[in-house]
Amino acid sequence: GKSPDNCATLGLPEMGTFMAREMIRETRPSRFYDLVQLMGLSHGTDVWKGNAQDLIRSGTCTIEDVIGCRDSIMTYLIYSGLPPKASFDIMEKVRKGKGLTAEQEDLMRQHQVPDWYIESCKKIRYMFPKAHAAAYTISSLRIAWFKINHPEAYYCAYFTVRADEFDSSIMCLPLHQIRQSREKLRRDLREGTDRELRIYYILELVEEMGLRGIDFAPIDLHRSDATRFQILEPGLILPPLNALPQVSAAIAGQIVRARADGPFKTQDDLARRAGVGPSVIESLAAGGCLDGLPESSQLTLFDLL
Repeated sequence: GKSPDNCATLGLPEMGTFMAREMIRETRPSRFYDLVQLMGLSHGTDVWKGNAQDLIRSGTCTIEDVIGCRDSIMTYLIYSGLPPKASFDIMEKVRKGKGLTAEQEDLMRQHQVPDWYIESCKKIRYMFPKAHAAAYTISSLRIAWFKINHPEAYYCAYFTVRADEFDSSIMCLPLHQIRQSREKLRRDLREGTDRELRIYYILELVEEMGLRGIDFAPIDLHRSDATRFQILEPGLILPPLNALPQVSAAIAGQIVRARADGPFKTQDDLARRAGVGPSVIESLAAGGCLDGLPESSQLTLFDLL
């Protein structure tokens, strides 16, 4: 659909990473419980890869059956007939990565706990609590509601939070160029930095936004906020001044405060009143923000002809 990799969880907390999306594609969750399971699986150690993932791929289990959160071990064992104290002790050992004693394995088998479940417990090194997994899931679903029902507001909020890494010279280009930049960055990610990974995720959201029919308006010296993305109209978002290269949040704030005293008459007037240097003026010019604004008020011989 309308997402670079056909996964609509781009930009959702805990659900937008490469690993989380791959888990979603493999398990195809359809209920809230499934999402809680995924949240637990993605935050544990040796819970998913080489464990639950293999069980699901082999057809032994579904997302509903695998061990996703630590609490599930105790409740499952009690349901299977084990004493509550023994069930709790097993959960505690497993969640801390201490495996099972021979006596605990025997007790589980006496109550027909399947071998795959016992082996899965023995592989786990750390498990996430279900309460945390549920809280993360609720938070993600709340944000997902806005992404679906108020997309412009969602994208404005997402990009505003990440404005320091939003570069309009790359991210406000036509959709096909966004895609090219994203694909090039993806090829280089193995040797890239954490910042490049964050930029990649932003590019994915920009591309998705374009596929949903929402575009960026040109950055406007007179209307753009210092740091906040704004909705101009349905399908059109105005980036802030600090989305320009070389324009920090502090410098953007200086420009906004200076323009409150009246329109800039020339580029020299802008530089003087806002206290910005040549590199900022060059960035504003490259972004099309200074179109129609003369460099200075000095007349030349050619102006008089």
